[in-house]
Amino acid sequence: MTSKPRIAIAIGDPAGIGPEISIKASLNRDVCDICDPVIVGDYEVLARYAHVLRKPPPENVVDVGAINVNFLTPGESDASCGRAILEYAAKAVDMAQAGEVDAVVACPQTQSSIKAAGIEFDGYPSWVARRTGTDPDDVFMMLVSDRLRIAHVTLHLGIREALDLIDTPRIVRTLSAANTALQRIGIATPRIAVSGINPHAGEDGLFGSEEAEIVMPALDQARAAGIDAHGPFGADTMYLDKSFDAYVVMYHDQGHIPAKLVGFDGTAAFAIGTPVLFSSVAHGSAFDIAGRGKASAGALVWAIKQISGAAAAA
Repeated sequence: MTSKPRIAIAIGDPAGIGPEISIKASLNRDVCDICDPVIVGDYEVLARYAHVLRKPPPENVVDVGAINVNFLTPGESDASCGRAILEYAAKAVDMAQAGEVDAVVACPQTQSSIKAAGIEFDGYPSWVARRTGTDPDDVFMMLVSDRLRIAHVTLHLGIREALDLIDTPRIVRTLSAANTALQRIGIATPRIAVSGINPHAGEDGLFGSEEAEIVMPALDQARAAGIDAHGPFGADTMYLDKSFDAYVVMYHDQGHIPAKLVGFDGTAAFAIGTPVLFSSVAHGSAFDIAGRGKASAGALVWAIKQISGAAAAA
């Protein structure tokens, strides 16, 4: 009988809903049927949130000891929370690299708190890259839902900076990472659609020349490397073609808007191109309801199911 994968759940911002949904997800019957969840966080923080939920403190905890619970106020994140977020994630990633767990799922982080702590951070994918000694230029985010798999050439950047960063080699690297990730979950020959940069993919130069100068050469190089890539397509219409296994987009909103419209609770964010299986929920820390026992663990449960399947297939 094959053993169930062990999945580390990094609790994210201790002042947000992460600790609460970690507890709820670790007790979820569907989760426990497919994996052995291990919560990575602070035991005292989790015990406090468990009390609100009228649950006993969870037993399956790796206690990091990153924050003093006596100075923690749910809904009020600060620099100490920012440091704790990444200490939890770092411990979980280190466990995955050591083979102690098979994959990692991270609860929501708070970028402003991490910045307040003086730590360089522009999203989990590039952070995981640096933690694992991987070139950040080879690591990207893929949003995954039942309907869509969307990889991003650029992510959490201002639109002007993102446009400056998009070039042929970066698109090729995104396609390669997406292709490998899809093969890793059992899709032998993935079909991948690629968006344009401009509206209507430039409409034959009417709205810009970037498709001809940047995107098409990337498609040619990817195909020469054996990747079944198609496009460029207008980002507003390419999702209507359901024959593709994944879609590659150029910047944040081209991918995040459709993914969250299709299913907010049923979407996970995977870091692709890293040596560890890593995903995170696609929602924020919800400070308005933190510590009140009202947070839904639906998105975290869904993310755990997806990464458990990937871990089992790996």
